[in-house]
Amino acid sequence: MKLFSALFLSLALLLSACTETRKFVSTDLSMVDWGKDFKLTDHNGQARSLGDFKGKAVVLFFGYTQCPDVCPTTLSTLRETMSLLGDDAKRLQVLFVTVDPARDTPALLAQYVPSFHPSFLGLRGSDEAVAATAKDFKVFYVRQPGKTPDTYSVDHSTGSYAFDPNGKLRLLLRHGETPANMAADLKLLLAGK
Repeated sequence: MKLFSALFLSLALLLSACTETRKFVSTDLSMVDWGKDFKLTDHNGQARSLGDFKGKAVVLFFGYTQCPDVCPTTLSTLRETMSLLGDDAKRLQVLFVTVDPARDTPALLAQYVPSFHPSFLGLRGSDEAVAATAKDFKVFYVRQPGKTPDTYSVDHSTGSYAFDPNGKLRLLLRHGETPANMAADLKLLLAGK
């Protein structure tokens, strides 16, 4: 009888594990103790920190305007994600942090970033401020020389970070994730999950 009870309990636990649904598609970062804030300037010249967006979910992405592939793809995916969110899109702020402040002037960021969606903001700072922010978010980036000093490229991390409306880092959105999956995860954050 004890063997039957143990087998039944094991089977019940196994079945409950199989039917358990995962809460987020993206990587859950709720337990990390980094990526808490930033102090940068937006493309309109306004000083920004995470607290400026309290009450909204925030997606933070590091890249640069001359990026040939990852950055425009990510920003396009985030634009599609915004459209899938419907009215909830008003409660999402996308922030693009340049890892190339030497070339990404406020004017260039103001032209480039909102071309994907008018609500998107470009952020920049001094080389030191960008490096400190990237370090706090565990973002890798390094310049790769080009044919001339001004034609370098920048290798960089490709994930985006999602914060809940309380300003807590919650998710790593992987590059290449579908807009539908991103929208579903962001809806959960906006719902307080």
